[in-house]
Order: sequence, then C-alpha cells, then structure tokens
Amino acid sequence: MTQKKDMAKILRQFGLIFVALFIVVLMSFLSPVFMTSQNITNILRQISLNGILSIGMTFVILTGGIDLSVGSVIAITGVISGSMMASGGNWFVACIVALLCSLICGAINGWLISYVEFQPFIATLSTMTIGRGIALAYSDGKPYTISDPSFINIGQGYVLGIPIPIILLLIFCIAGLVILNMTTFGRYVFAIGGNKNAAKLSGVRTRRIQLAVYVLSSVCAWMVGLILAARISSGQPTAGESYEMDAIAATAIGGTSMSGGIGSLTGTICGFILLGLLNNSMNLMNINSFYQQIVKGCLIILAVFLDMKSKGKKD
Repeated sequence: MTQKKDMAKILRQFGLIFVALFIVVLMSFLSPVFMTSQNITNILRQISLNGILSIGMTFVILTGGIDLSVGSVIAITGVISGSMMASGGNWFVACIVALLCSLICGAINGWLISYVEFQPFIATLSTMTIGRGIALAYSDGKPYTISDPSFINIGQGYVLGIPIPIILLLIFCIAGLVILNMTTFGRYVFAIGGNKNAAKLSGVRTRRIQLAVYVLSSVCAWMVGLILAARISSGQPTAGESYEMDAIAATAIGGTSMSGGIGSLTGTICGFILLGLLNNSMNLMNINSFYQQIVKGCLIILAVFLDMKSKGKKD
C-alpha cells in the first residue's frame, strides 16, 4: 500500500513537471518575450513570493489545518516596518518588530486551534479579518513610503547577479525540506495530519506542534511582507489580498491532501512553479485577470478531486 502511495505521488509530481515543460515549450512559440532573461527574472521574482508563503502553508495543511490569515500578516508586516522607517527608525529594527508582531499573529492562530479547539477555517478567517482591520486602522488606510536603500535592497537587490528574493526562496525551500523530511518535528507534522488522536496517544505533544506550524506560517508571511514592501517601496495596508488562495492552490496542486497527513514540499515546489508559469503565460497572452481567477479555481477543484479519487482507491 505504501509503495502504491509513493508511486502515485511520484507520478503526480512528474505530471506537474510535464505540464510545466509543456507551458514553457508552448509559450516559447506563442510569445517572443517569454524566454527573454527579463521575463524569466520576473517569473522567478513572482514565484518567490508565493513560494515562500506556500512552504508555510504546506506545514499547516499537512496537520489537517488551513491558514487564511497570511495575507493580513503580510499587510501588518508592511505597515509596521514602513511606519517605523518613515519616522526615521532603523530598517533592521523595523524588520524585527514586524517579525515579533507576525509571531504573535501565528501564536494566536495556533492557540485558538490547538488549545481552544476552534476549527482552523473559522479561527484563521477571524484573524484574517481582524488582522486586515488592524493594518487599515494602524495606517489610517494610507500607505507608508519607504526610502531606506538597505531595506529596498531586500526586494530589488542582487547578490552575485541573483535577485535577493530568489535567494531567500531557495533558503526557505532548503530549510523546509530539511525540517519536514529530516527532523522529528517533521515526522510529528505528518503524524498529526494522519491521525491526531493516535499521535497524541503515542506521546506526541500535538498542541505544541500545531501551534508551531501556525507560527512557522506567519514567519513565512512576514518574509513575504518584507519582500513585497521592499519591492514596491511602500508599506500598503491592502497588501497580500488573496495571497492565501495562491498558497493554498500551490499546496493542493502539489499533491498535499487538504485533510492532512499526505503530501510533500517537493510537490508544493512543483505546484508554485507551475502556477508562476501559468500566471506569466496568461499575462503575456493578455488574458483578462477575471478569467485567470477562474483558471486557478478550476485547478484547485481538479487537485482536490484527484486527492479524493486517490483516497477512494486507498479505501
């Protein structure tokens, strides 16, 4: 049974790679701009945002949860760091303060879900709304202009010719893969998603693990918030809207079961790369953004349908 499940996971990931390659080949013929270095850089920059967010979302969904509040955490990160720098504060201190606020957001989510036993959807939907309101109230609905070159470098700078957001994505991917596949914490994440009660009876501190994954998700959102604010040189209270949907889509398309316990970061990486290619291709083809949302929604439905079919075969 385990071999069949592993084989299905491998075939699914190869399928995603095949679709991604198909898009690359097709767009190479349809658009002369697609394979240019500037467009490839744009794709990688865009992928970096959803990629980092999707890594945290994968940990959450693997435990059987969901985090709808990440977009609000992105906004809070932007306005807090932006306001501090706009008033003459040090950019590094501003980032640390924003990190502390993000950790609090994640801890509240984790506490509501693991200790108060709220449903993850309800808990994070509530904190999403509260967080967005806090960002708007804190900034009075106005953006904070950021001019500190050291901070702006996070979103627009290069190291050895490689954009810093891409380097940060690689760091988060490597760290996520190590934590999920090579540590006891990672094994516990899978165990909780597979059967929370069994994991608890086996001695796993399920509440602490659940709280930790929501904190991890908020840390990823914090990083995305910094990159986004640095890229647009502004702390926007409306930043991050609908970002949670792209992260959930990448995770689901990558083969992570929405009920938890089954999935991989490798699949999520394939998922957000595929979404990045798809978004860029539709933009180059001048496809209306309304229809792009329809395509993303259909992809999520397809991913969940495949997950249901695989479970049906298993049962």
